[in-house]
Amino acid sequence: MYDNLDEIAKKENVPVEKLKARIKRGSLVVLKNSVRDIKPVAIGEGTKTKVNANIGASPDRFNLEDELKKAHIAVDARADTLMDLTVGSGIDELRKTILKHTEIPFGTVPVYQAFSENKQDMNIDSILSAIEKQCRDGVDFMTIHAGITYDIIKNLKGQRLIPITSRGGSLIASWMAENKEENPLYENFNEILEILREYDVVISLGDALRPAACHDATDIPQIQELINLGRLNKIAKKKGVGVIIEGPGHVPLDQVEMNVKLQKKICDNAPFYVLGPLVTDIALGYDHISSAIGGAVAAMHGADFLCYVTPSEHLGLPDAQGVKEGVIASRIAAHAADMVKLNDNKIDYEMSTARRDLNWKKMFELGIDKDIKKIYSELCEKEECTMCGEYCALKSARKHFE
Repeated sequence: MYDNLDEIAKKENVPVEKLKARIKRGSLVVLKNSVRDIKPVAIGEGTKTKVNANIGASPDRFNLEDELKKAHIAVDARADTLMDLTVGSGIDELRKTILKHTEIPFGTVPVYQAFSENKQDMNIDSILSAIEKQCRDGVDFMTIHAGITYDIIKNLKGQRLIPITSRGGSLIASWMAENKEENPLYENFNEILEILREYDVVISLGDALRPAACHDATDIPQIQELINLGRLNKIAKKKGVGVIIEGPGHVPLDQVEMNVKLQKKICDNAPFYVLGPLVTDIALGYDHISSAIGGAVAAMHGADFLCYVTPSEHLGLPDAQGVKEGVIASRIAAHAADMVKLNDNKIDYEMSTARRDLNWKKMFELGIDKDIKKIYSELCEKEECTMCGEYCALKSARKHFE
C-alpha cells in the first residue's frame, strides 16, 4: 500500500499516524496504482467526502475526443476521481488515452472488457486477463461484482419491480443464469486479489443488486449481497488489498441513514461509495438534483465517496455540460455533508464575509463553479445585483447595524 502519507495528511488535515491506523483497519483507502505517477487520493474515515465522475462510450456512440473532453471538464469541476464505463469496442484505446491525459485516480469495471470481447464465452481466464491488463496500464481502482451469487439470482424472479439495474451486475447474473454456474468473480476472488495487490489497486466491491426503484430499496436481495460484500471485505483486508464497498441506488429519504449505518456495521466501517442515492424516481432530466439530495444525507451519516449522477441519467450518455452539472451537484452535496461531519465551514464563512462586503471578485473566487463569473462579470464593476438594486438589504444593514 501507499507509504508516503505526508501529502495526504496535509491535504486532509489528519495526522499521519491516524491515517496509517485507519488504513490498517480498513476504514480508509488510498487510490494510486504503483505504476502511475499521480497524487494519491484518500477515501474513508475522517477525510473529505470525495466525488467520482463516470465517463465512457457505448456501442451506439464512441468518440474518443468527446470522452477526453468530458474527462477534462470533470477534472476542472473538481471531480476527485474518474471511472471509465465503456462497453463495446475501443475500450483499450479510450482507457489508455484518459490515463495519459489526466492526473487523478482512474477506475474501471473490467468485466465490461471481458464481456465485450468474449460475450457469453466469457470465463475466469478472460476476466483475469482484463484485470491484469488494466492494472498494468495504471488503473487505480476497479469495480468487481463479486457479491452477487447464484443462490441470490435463482430466487430473484418476482421479488422486485426492476430486477437488476447494474450493467456489470446484469452481465454476471445473465452469465450465471445461462450457464447455471456460480459467479466466477466470487469463486476466484483470491486470484483477483493477488493481481490487485501487486499493483496497489483498490477493489471497489460492486453492488450488482442496488435498487433501481425506491420501491425496491433495502430489500432482501440488496441485503443478501451486502452480507456477501461484508465477508469479501474481510478476505481482501487479510490479503492486504484496500476495499471500497459500493451502495445504492434509489433509496427513499427516510432510508438513507439506515443504509449507510447498515453498510458500516456489516462491512467493518469500510469506505462507502454510493450512486446518489437518488431519493425519488420521477426526477427525469433532473436526476443530478435528486442524487445530490440523497448524497448529502448519505455523506452526512458516514458515506465517504459519491458517484455523480448527471441530468441524463436514465436517458442516455451525458454530454459535456451534463458531466459538469453532475460533478458540481455532487460537489455541493459532498461539501454540505463535510460542513457537518468534519466541521468544514471555513470557506462558507469567507463567502458570507465577501457577501456582506459586496465583494463580487472574492465571491466568484470562492464559488464552486468558477465559470459563473463569465455570466455575471458586470457585477465586478458594481455593488448591488439586479435583485434589489438601490434597495440592497446588505447596503442598508451596513449603514445602520454594523
